[in-house]
Amino acid sequence: MVKIIIGVIIVAFIVIGGFMLLDPNMKSSNTNETTETSDANSYTIEGEISIAGTYKITGVVAMSDLIEAAGGVTNNADEKAYFETTELTIGDTYYIAPKYDTSDVCSNTPISKVNVNSDSADELTAISGITTTIANSIVSYRLEIGTYQTLEELMDVYGIGNATYRKIRNYITLQ
Repeated sequence: MVKIIIGVIIVAFIVIGGFMLLDPNMKSSNTNETTETSDANSYTIEGEISIAGTYKITGVVAMSDLIEAAGGVTNNADEKAYFETTELTIGDTYYIAPKYDTSDVCSNTPISKVNVNSDSADELTAISGITTTIANSIVSYRLEIGTYQTLEELMDVYGIGNATYRKIRNYITLQ
């Protein structure tokens, strides 16, 4: 049994050495090289985007920059659920909501949505997950801070945590 384990370890080292010879860009983890730190910052995007993931982008980043880095939005992206000119916060995750229900493959009926920047508290309660208290908090926040620039700003509203946000984010527009 010990001979088999030793044999597997030797084969593993040979395979790793072979890959290092084939790929000259692969660096050993025990090198003493110092790498320059980049001015790029991380931003994550998910939802109706071509290639969801985390992207490193330099400079001041707008939603359009992140969407471009992710290969653009899908045909199902709701263009009323984001502002392309919104300046993004470093390290945050952004979501592009769908126009149509993604659980129904043949769906061609748009999702019924409310606008958090213009609808009244009564209209906001039409969405499952938005109670009268939360709807009033959404309107109060909007009056105090100004219009919502991203869907994620809803998590700054008292009463909306991650679970509630995930439940309502497909039913919200910003414009």
